[in-house]
Amino acid sequence: MLSTTAMRYATPSLMAMPIRPTVARHSRIVGRNASRSLSLTSRAASQSSTQPIMLEDPKGFGFIRHNARPPKPRKTGVTEIRGPYYSVMGKRYLQDVFETMTHQVDGVKFAGGSFSLFHEDKLRELIQIAHENDAYVSTGGWIEHVLTQSEPTAAVDKYIRKCKEVGFDVVEISTGFLSLPQDDWLRLVDKVHEAGLIAKPECGIQFGAGGDTKASELESLGPSDPSKIISAGKRFIDAGVERIMIESEGITENVTKWRTDVIQRILDELPAEKLMFEAADPPVFNWYIREFGVDVNLTAKARQYEYKHEYKYRHKEMLRVGEQRSGPSTPSGQSTHPTRTLKHFGLAYGEAPPAAPIVVQWCSLRG
Repeated sequence: MLSTTAMRYATPSLMAMPIRPTVARHSRIVGRNASRSLSLTSRAASQSSTQPIMLEDPKGFGFIRHNARPPKPRKTGVTEIRGPYYSVMGKRYLQDVFETMTHQVDGVKFAGGSFSLFHEDKLRELIQIAHENDAYVSTGGWIEHVLTQSEPTAAVDKYIRKCKEVGFDVVEISTGFLSLPQDDWLRLVDKVHEAGLIAKPECGIQFGAGGDTKASELESLGPSDPSKIISAGKRFIDAGVERIMIESEGITENVTKWRTDVIQRILDELPAEKLMFEAADPPVFNWYIREFGVDVNLTAKARQYEYKHEYKYRHKEMLRVGEQRSGPSTPSGQSTHPTRTLKHFGLAYGEAPPAAPIVVQWCSLRG
């Protein structure tokens, strides 16, 4: 039986939608839309995105050993950044990010329904800038709000159609505030795929959580069992989903202690390349790379990117390539040996003693 909170936000059933296609038929749908794949998208790349960064340029610092990253679009080691949400982001802001960090940014996500507050021509401008830099563009989980309309099936169809029209590549499907049966969730995935877009389900263990929710409030609601994520994740993968977002609330965000056991259990059951983890704070990003290597897919979720964004982008990507030493982070989110930073230059120099672990493995010298 649903809790009082769940009943309040429960949506009408989507059973009026057509029954999900058979595996054989669905495979044709996925094949037909393969050109929209996150890993296959082809864009007119900007000049800066085609030039090697100095760390990979034989005429620059290519002689320094590091973890060479594959070119975009890539399936692993993906970094998704947050677009406008906690602060304003216009085309000049986004252009600055891509002019300096295009090699490291794989995707841009408009959290929540932030994109609905734009004039359409300005939204298209931002999406075009991302595409010119070979980055995909994703909606946030606003479909939860769409599902609360009086005619949810018609509203969902119009929503998906408009998202495609303005240029979105990915439609996120989250149920953090709604009680939605898995079969209906899968119907939404199919609708997105049939429209030629990429469905990105967002799964979590914490119901009713948002970025400003206090840990004490979440504790009173109680978390879900991770087996629900695993069960849904397997069905999503069977349905052709390329990447599943694991939300941070209740795991590494808005908690008194990180639930690293949940992360490990999910990775034990689902393929890492099919997962993307929200990293709401710098210590979380560092921890994921230290624990699971440079190929883990991460979305830089929260407010740290709204200030001194170039420092934050560069610091995190230096972890991926092996050029940044950092003290280990604890499950409480605190660094046991904080770094000294030169924020003006967007660099961070570790003060960790020789015995401290290197965040990522060093690769062999590049030829």
